[in-house]
Amino acid sequence: MSARLGLIGAGVMGRLRAQALLRVPALELRAIADADETRLRAMPGTPDILRSTDYSRMLERGEIDAIVISTPTHLHEEMVLAALDAGKHVLCEKPLANSVASCRKLVDRAAAAGKVLAVGFNHRYFRSVRYLKNAIDSGTIGDLDHLRVFGGHEGLGQLRGEWMYQSAHSGGGAMMDIGIHLTDLVRYVAGEIVEVYGTATNRIWKIDGSEDNALAIFKSKSGAIAHYQATWDEWKGYRFAIEAYGTRGMVQARYAPMFNLLITHDGRGNNRARSARFYPFVNIREKVLGWERNAVDALAEELYDFARQLGGHPGAGAQGIDGLRAVEIAHAVYESSRRGCAIRIGA
Repeated sequence: MSARLGLIGAGVMGRLRAQALLRVPALELRAIADADETRLRAMPGTPDILRSTDYSRMLERGEIDAIVISTPTHLHEEMVLAALDAGKHVLCEKPLANSVASCRKLVDRAAAAGKVLAVGFNHRYFRSVRYLKNAIDSGTIGDLDHLRVFGGHEGLGQLRGEWMYQSAHSGGGAMMDIGIHLTDLVRYVAGEIVEVYGTATNRIWKIDGSEDNALAIFKSKSGAIAHYQATWDEWKGYRFAIEAYGTRGMVQARYAPMFNLLITHDGRGNNRARSARFYPFVNIREKVLGWERNAVDALAEELYDFARQLGGHPGAGAQGIDGLRAVEIAHAVYESSRRGCAIRIGA
């Protein structure tokens, strides 16, 4: 399906999303909105694109089919609702909103309006993650038993705006930042999460309501268990790793640098085979030109799936329910930390 899009937000992610949009033939960027005129003028695109400091102007245009929202989390609810009420489909940056109630409201409104609500979980499109998921789905490592999931960065110095660590705006700390990607990836490869037990602490940065470390055990509906950590205290810099262990081996996906390790055996630990993928082009390009080029690659793949969703393929890409579930899991960890017990979720 060919669709005409409006983009709200001209910050770092908005700029990258605009670059990605220009790669997808099925999607045409027709309007951009941002409160900052300087950022607005610096956005890529042709001169005929509507550029406005008032996002409601693009919602009034009948030729706009869908809206991409790349703004701070606390603005998502207002903007998603306005777009849906204007009859537009929506792709919203992660996390979908800063509370479970807000996420549920957006999912329900999209369903009532009969509109697509997609969520920007672009880590699903990293090459190493795709390799890991294929190894699981194909049965290469046998039946999935458990996962080890870790992600983090150095903390406040890596956050582009104060709102990102102010829980009233962000909804939380490390779990609502890098951790929200990890939570989505656990569900993406292991299925629905039904119970969590965890703890969240803020002894490093000491910001009320914004944990710098969260450690948890997730139990999936299938019985697979995930050991999870999201941190703002990772001295090695931005990185994440997912290790999946099955009855016939294990597969690991890492970034950055991007890397895969696959070990298989006969089910009894014999006849082990080991292989690795190093992605030299991806990693050298990132080292020389920065992380943005690889991010645009993933965002473009995500937008291809968004176009497919608009064309009637709801299974392509993350949907509103995925955004809701990720925030439910994060807030269940917060509740578990407060109460000291396991929390059932995902009714």
